Amino acid sequence: MIQSLSVGIAGPLEPYAAGLVAHLLSLQYTRLSARNLLYVFAHLSRWLAAHKLDVQALTSQRVSAFLRSRKRAGYTAKCGPHTLDIVLEYLRGLDVVPAEVVVGPQTALERILGRYADYLAQERALASSTIRYCLHTAARFLERHSTRTAIRALRAQDVRTFLRRAGRTHPRSLAGIGSNLRCVLRFLFVEGLVTRDLSAAVPPSRTWRDRTLPRGIASQDVQRMLASCDRRTLVGIRDYAILLLLARLGLRQCEVCALTLDDFDWKCGEVTVHGKGRKRARLPIPADVGRAVVAYLRRRRSTTTRFIFLRVRAPHQPLQKIGKLVFGASQRAGIEPVWPHRLRYTAATQMLARGASLAEIAQVLRHTSTATTAIYAKVDRCALRRLVQPWPGAAS
Repeated sequence: MIQSLSVGIAGPLEPYAAGLVAHLLSLQYTRLSARNLLYVFAHLSRWLAAHKLDVQALTSQRVSAFLRSRKRAGYTAKCGPHTLDIVLEYLRGLDVVPAEVVVGPQTALERILGRYADYLAQERALASSTIRYCLHTAARFLERHSTRTAIRALRAQDVRTFLRRAGRTHPRSLAGIGSNLRCVLRFLFVEGLVTRDLSAAVPPSRTWRDRTLPRGIASQDVQRMLASCDRRTLVGIRDYAILLLLARLGLRQCEVCALTLDDFDWKCGEVTVHGKGRKRARLPIPADVGRAVVAYLRRRRSTTTRFIFLRVRAPHQPLQKIGKLVFGASQRAGIEPVWPHRLRYTAATQMLARGASLAEIAQVLRHTSTATTAIYAKVDRCALRRLVQPWPGAAS
């Protein structure tokens, strides 16, 4: 099989090359993609031999060192940090490469941040990206108070000093930092690491929430984006279905990526959406959305995963992000850049234009607070004009 791929391999990895090729083809890699990865595999084997290392010495750190040396040698393709992840996974499955050693938290601060991460995930049910952002703020705040004694000695003045250092950021960023800081301060109090709740020491930030309108896009621009998808290809069919879900149902990026086959109840014509904070909601499936999803599923490669939307290239893993997909559609349509959440705004503004009430929009968008939906009231300019009173003394 290796001879058919025309790749010569020498060194400590040679005995595992045939099995790797079979593994890649079983994951539906094309022969070209398998051969390109096999070239890197052969280069790695030669690198190990040159450093007098055997396969047991292959760790993530050594793979990273190899990829850096490959880049320094002038190679431009397949030098990224995740290039050989599939190779390491395969060799670990054969027990010829040691399992990755996960080093636990060593310092008091690391242990506290670890417990804080568990709190954010389990108690507050935050998304992993939000948890990373919260941990970043917590680590910055506590870096000068890295021991339990120093944390217990925290005072309101320390909170104000931190906010002054962060005060050069944009008002929106500062509002996010303040919110994250209140959260970690409450956590420290609940855990008994500080003697009083210092979250009140974080002043309310100036917000721009109600000073701008939600920026949806015109319905004709949505149609241009949909028309830009070449539905003769698998990529085009997939992207078309995703864009329809965003524009018609107002789903968030994470909600589209989380959709599984079990979420679609075709008999009742409803889809279960897994929203923020582990909330679930059932929404009706518009006819055009249903047709688009079914067309994609019929063309999609056979796989064991229950997730709906997958990468087109092997390994056919579930999509994690769709920002570039939406941005690419806006570029092809020749309109200003559009990202996934903008299509959520578009769905809301179009519902409002068709006469939907704010309560109905809140139900579709699954807003917990009606204040979040109230911002769309400003979009209906025609209704607002009827409410405007003439300026006293103005000419009639």
